[in-house]
Amino acid sequence: MNVAFIPVRGGSKSIPLKNIKPIYGKPLVYWTAVAACGASCVDKVVIATDSPEIKTCLSDWGLPKTEVYDRLPENATDTSSTEDVMLEFIERSHLKMNDTFLLIQATSPLLQSGHIEAAYKMFQESRADSLLTAVRDKRLYWNKNGQPINYDFRKRPRRQDFDGMLMENGALYINSVENICRDKNRLTGKIVVYEMPEYTGFEIDEPDDWIIVEQLMKKHLNAGLSGISGIRLFVTDVDGVMTDAGMYYGSDSVELKKFNTRDAVGLRMLRERGIKTAIITGENTSCVQNRANKIKIDYVFQGINDKDVTLRQLWQETGITPKETAYIGDDINDLPAIRLVGASACPADAVDAVKAEGDVVLTKNGGDGAIREWSESVLNMQERAESISVRRAAG
Repeated sequence: MNVAFIPVRGGSKSIPLKNIKPIYGKPLVYWTAVAACGASCVDKVVIATDSPEIKTCLSDWGLPKTEVYDRLPENATDTSSTEDVMLEFIERSHLKMNDTFLLIQATSPLLQSGHIEAAYKMFQESRADSLLTAVRDKRLYWNKNGQPINYDFRKRPRRQDFDGMLMENGALYINSVENICRDKNRLTGKIVVYEMPEYTGFEIDEPDDWIIVEQLMKKHLNAGLSGISGIRLFVTDVDGVMTDAGMYYGSDSVELKKFNTRDAVGLRMLRERGIKTAIITGENTSCVQNRANKIKIDYVFQGINDKDVTLRQLWQETGITPKETAYIGDDINDLPAIRLVGASACPADAVDAVKAEGDVVLTKNGGDGAIREWSESVLNMQERAESISVRRAAG
């Protein structure tokens, strides 16, 4: 079994209540928990805490394969080491010696599921005893005696020609339970280093780190569409996405909505490829349910204020992960969901805040084929990824 372990205390001197303080719209510990849950190599995610507030947050998130471990008070003090609580958990949870232990630190919210999967693959293929993550640092270092540490100042290197040094970024460590119990350390024996992107070099320890990391999260967490190749669930809003956001009323005050036939074909194409479809909307009307029934939507949720909560519940029920979900929305009430999923899009006429955070701004407006465009993008990326896998297997 592969266990991801995230130790978080309720107390923090530098940043009060740091682990549950919101960053990029969610508590700090949430981001590494989501990354761990989304990693296919992780069987169980354990959040070890002494904080009732963190336990409450965790139950609200509804993240799959996640549980809370109540760490002992003596291992939750300012002087307690991470190894102390690791060893405590291993002893009390009766893990097997050949289980793999992935230590993840909540102070590295830039860690993503893909990093965990790639690092684990390297750990397996290298047959190393343990692994740590690091970033390449190309700064020029000196000691206090005025001597250069990593370069010759008489031959100052250009940055592009300089290898630099690998700096531990504290995001992820992998080891076996047996090694940890024997050596009482997260790292043992033959150690390999998985190099992560340079921007992940920041850990949150001081208030200034918080400001920097939040900006980096805005830039990088939704960058690219690498997660789009494993989509199992396609989720859409209604007003402004399936419709043109107009509100139409008949003479008898019955609300009407205008849907697009091409969108229905796009959703059918997704279902034919085995991708589940869902509607999550804040409105609650019979015409939405009637439309969903006609085009055979798998899951329909109406009258929903907190779409992210509904998504988490759906993931828990289906076993589908955030990384395996594509979402399309157009307004600010869609942002919490957009920030969770593996791939997101918005219509061309979405509000600016959604355009700024979504992965893709489509060319079509809501109600004018935006869903068809997004569904075709998802399917095209799926097919491209499958084609690459076939070529690699044949080569």
